[in-house]
Amino acid sequence: MSKIFVFPGQGSQTVGMGAELFDHYPDLVAAADEVLGYSVRTLCLEDPEESINLTQFTQPALYTVEALSYLKRREAGEAPDYLAGHSLGEYAALFAAGAFDFETGVKLVRKRGELMGRAKGGGMAAVIGFDAEAVKKTLADTGIDTIDIANYNSPGQIILSGPTEDLERIVDPFEAAWARRVIPLTVSAAFHSRYMVEAREEFEKFLETVEFGEVSIPVVANVTARPYQPGEIRKNLTAQITSSVRWQESIEFILDTAESPEFEELGPGNVLTRLIQQIQKAR
Repeated sequence: MSKIFVFPGQGSQTVGMGAELFDHYPDLVAAADEVLGYSVRTLCLEDPEESINLTQFTQPALYTVEALSYLKRREAGEAPDYLAGHSLGEYAALFAAGAFDFETGVKLVRKRGELMGRAKGGGMAAVIGFDAEAVKKTLADTGIDTIDIANYNSPGQIILSGPTEDLERIVDPFEAAWARRVIPLTVSAAFHSRYMVEAREEFEKFLETVEFGEVSIPVVANVTARPYQPGEIRKNLTAQITSSVRWQESIEFILDTAESPEFEELGPGNVLTRLIQQIQKAR
């Protein structure tokens, strides 16, 4: 049996997450606070400023909880055979694989969250009940070429990114084509799309200042849907900002290569667990 740990991305955050972890790792929590300039514990457990859903705060909070969740599993003697994370979750996966230490991870996601949180003027929407080919065909039929596929989440869930007004324009055509639902997402920008180029370029410069190690456990990358190869960390993390999250393909790769895979989601919620179930059912 192969053990696969998966780590969720934005949208999984919730007030109260990590309550069982912060007292167990006081030194690491203090290190995160030093990098961030605020109490990550207070943010996660109380959210007094109602900021946990703002990208620049969401990303460090989720990374901290997910990284500490992994350490707790490791203390219990559980070692994964594969790792994967959805968007931001990939940073927790890389930490778990030894690509960088905990504090470096906090610095990475703080910068990533700041840059992505600065982007404005776009949105995202989930298309439910259509696979990728049906989504591409319907988009082509509309003649609207300003929308990108941000996430290939599962056979029945595709996430789109683009200008808000164009996302609104495609709702009727998709519903007419018998998509089950088109759901606007509560986000501040068109993540994982061409509209994040400025953030990608700035993040690429920042990554040049960071030293990375090689992964000691296979990490399946969002960008390639294949395990990281030596020397790919900067390239993949840069590309991830504007590239689609190939989650369905990543899980299918693990299903095809791992022996009797058993998935466990580390972090708040069960979003990835449900997506993996959909992918397995479709096969």
